[in-house]
Amino acid sequence: MFERIASALANYTVVLEPDEDTPEWWAGAPSVARAADGTFYLACRMREGRSPRGRRGYENRILKSADGRRFEPVHHVRREDVGVPGFERPALVRDPATGRWRLYTCSGLDGPWGIIRFDDADSPETIDPTAWHVVLKPDVEKSAQIGFIRTEGYKDPFVFHHGGRWHMLVIGYDRVERAYRFTSTDGERWEPARGGQPIIENAGWHNCYTRPACVVPMAVGWLFVYEGSNAAWRDPAYNIATGLAYMPDLDTAIDLTPEAPLLASTTPGEYHTWRYSHWLLVGDEVYVYFEAARPNNTNELRMATFPAEWARR
Repeated sequence: MFERIASALANYTVVLEPDEDTPEWWAGAPSVARAADGTFYLACRMREGRSPRGRRGYENRILKSADGRRFEPVHHVRREDVGVPGFERPALVRDPATGRWRLYTCSGLDGPWGIIRFDDADSPETIDPTAWHVVLKPDVEKSAQIGFIRTEGYKDPFVFHHGGRWHMLVIGYDRVERAYRFTSTDGERWEPARGGQPIIENAGWHNCYTRPACVVPMAVGWLFVYEGSNAAWRDPAYNIATGLAYMPDLDTAIDLTPEAPLLASTTPGEYHTWRYSHWLLVGDEVYVYFEAARPNNTNELRMATFPAEWARR
């Protein structure tokens, strides 16, 4: 099954290229949601290569599509409008109770990275970049008292609604990057999920970084898509590949690809980056949106599909 998934996802189409075809310019970090009429909305991070690392995400761009394959930009949330130094991955979701849209993103907030939320809007196209507030930020002083793992920031949220609650997967970073989960009744006040943290070990091929990408509901349990890097790889902070785990619940992850990543960029170059993926069930298929490295040290946003039955077994 895994080999078939990897083969299918190598047959991709390009959704969005970076604004400049210049090294260190990237388009990626997608989050995808559908409206009641089936319209696809995609939020992503646009990154330039001139600023210091960690401050290069200049825009969370929102795009729209009728078929989930061909997208057109409809809105821009720029760092200057928000008043932050830069962005990473956004999370665009539709509130099942109200039908309104909410956008989460992440940025450096007076030092530590944290998660911010924009005010709900009737459409992703009308989200107000100036109406936002912080919803998750680490207590750095408290974290420093608990020993080796001292969480210094949270970033790259993946947000979804299940079982009457909101759930957020995030990257928490200390010396390395780890996978954490938080829950909320309203999407505003977040608490650490039960079952302990982090939700998967930094081990095997992903012994340096181990980060959450998304989850996909199965007939029983969840398919957990994670990404990571190895300490021996070139530039492991950015040379990120992807693996899979199984979650019988949302608190326990069983690594299904502990020896080697399942997914890496299929184009040649110094980086094999395949990350920030969002796997979305659409009828009998899984639509997969992901950021991948191109040969000249730029990244683009790609899309591919495979039969949903492969993920449900």
